[in-house]
Amino acid sequence: MGTGMEGASMVVFHSVEKTMSRQHRLPICRPAVLSALGAAGAALVLSTAAFAANTLSAGDQAFVAKVSQGGMFEVEASKVAVDKAEAQDIKDMANTEVHDHEGVGAKLKKVASDNGDDFPTDLNADFTHRIDKLKSLSGKAFDMAYTAEMKRIHALDGAAFMKEAKTAQNADLKAFAAETSGIVQMHIGAWQKAK
Repeated sequence: MGTGMEGASMVVFHSVEKTMSRQHRLPICRPAVLSALGAAGAALVLSTAAFAANTLSAGDQAFVAKVSQGGMFEVEASKVAVDKAEAQDIKDMANTEVHDHEGVGAKLKKVASDNGDDFPTDLNADFTHRIDKLKSLSGKAFDMAYTAEMKRIHALDGAAFMKEAKTAQNADLKAFAAETSGIVQMHIGAWQKAK
């Protein structure tokens, strides 16, 4: 049984065939017309999806841009820490960071995408430089630098999530920020205890 799209194509085809046959009295190659109509319909659907309007306010877009970068940085820095940290408690916290922030990033990406907003896939130059700096360190120097980075980024993210949970224009983003704010606050507490 055909889909609704095939049925619609057949109706359009028959209408086009009747009009063209009456006007031009030329034979019509049905497969070619159906193929062209199907391709045109598919192109319309794809172009509509590709140009979906961004429904997020400028403030909500700025929040997505900021915390997506921060989250990706936390994940990448923590992956480095899983391998390079000297202290086991730092390695354990790094594992938690990777797990939690990959989940948070996936949720944020879905909310952003559902609302037509772009979601970055690469770290910006500043965060890339900070990752490279961490990679160049080892031992206690690495542990101290990584811990300082996590304290710094969580303080910034914590404030951003709390603000967005109160002021977001988009209901989905507001709910996401409120839910995630609790996770960030737990991380802040854990990092404050770290030496």
